[in-house]
Amino acid sequence: MSRARRIGPGRGARRLATRSTILTLGAGSMAGCAPGAPGAPLGAPAISLFGAYFPAWLLCAFIGVIGAVLVRVVFIRVGLDDMFPVRLPVYVAVAVIIGLLVSFFGFGR
Repeated sequence: MSRARRIGPGRGARRLATRSTILTLGAGSMAGCAPGAPGAPLGAPAISLFGAYFPAWLLCAFIGVIGAVLVRVVFIRVGLDDMFPVRLPVYVAVAVIIGLLVSFFGFGR
């Protein structure tokens, strides 16, 4: 008995197509990050602290963590902390939300 031959691209052609698709998607997603792109800012926002420049996202993350700690203190005093079955995801989400709000209202991003 003869085996039926598979019609279509071989393994090498599929691997090349996959690689080219990944490269195209990667280049397309990074195109807006280049300085001088239409409508793009000329760099990431930086904050001068103690003579050194820190990225703004670092400040937003720090404020988000501090805000989540303060929210936890308030939740403990009110009695809501005991009602959460898993606390870590709740407070991580609170920190992310606070950090994103600080980034949006502080830097417009």
